[in-house]
Amino acid sequence: MAKIFCIANQKGGVGKTTTTVNLAAGLALVGQRVLMVDLDPQGNATMGSGVDKRKLALTVYDVLLESASIQEARVHSEKCGYDVLGANRELAGAEVELVEVERREKRLKLALEAVVAEYDFVLIDCPPSLSMLTLNGLCCAHGVIVPMQCEYFALEGLTDLVNTIKQVHANLNKDLAIIGLLRVMFDPRITLQQQVSDQLKEHFGDKVFNTVIPRNVRLAEAPSYGLPGVVFDPSSKGAQAFVAFAEEMVQRIKRM
Repeated sequence: MAKIFCIANQKGGVGKTTTTVNLAAGLALVGQRVLMVDLDPQGNATMGSGVDKRKLALTVYDVLLESASIQEARVHSEKCGYDVLGANRELAGAEVELVEVERREKRLKLALEAVVAEYDFVLIDCPPSLSMLTLNGLCCAHGVIVPMQCEYFALEGLTDLVNTIKQVHANLNKDLAIIGLLRVMFDPRITLQQQVSDQLKEHFGDKVFNTVIPRNVRLAEAPSYGLPGVVFDPSSKGAQAFVAFAEEMVQRIKRM
């Protein structure tokens, strides 16, 4: 039975999509069966997985509106080794269309029930805002992985996210918890980043993942080739860090 994780942070530009696609590729590389769900209308995680969002006949939009099943809408990314439930601009319309339907925040949860036995991990790339799409992700997840930069404003964004998770936990999903905080785009030469990293470990303890993702040019270049960094340049420091993170995730799940 798959473990379902949202990759979420209410602050934009913190590397959520980069984390999602590279963790998915890293998990596939270490032998895990992975489904990556793109819940962002920009469709960056879809394109970054080697799937052209413009050519998709069915997307997560169709799944949320119950006009298609995940089995019908998913595609397999041969280059990356995992399945993709893609998104494109159509998904922006789902926000409005879901407002008046029944079980609107549980649509993704119900759809996933049909396929969870086929995977070890389901990773959901959430948009930066707390929208109906993000809520669908949080309602079906066992936990949240929070990628964050070690900067002052990132700490403020984290406070907002923790409060959101508490509200969803109390009202909609009793299983939901923060699985861990992943330090991304980390530069050990910057004193402030070291200080924030130390604060995180002091406050959140073992909720902070041991793996640290360094600031890496190859990770930044990979999306323009439609690939995760793990596939684009496996020898780069960023790719190796994500594979190490994937291994840490597998070990953490065994202890859950």
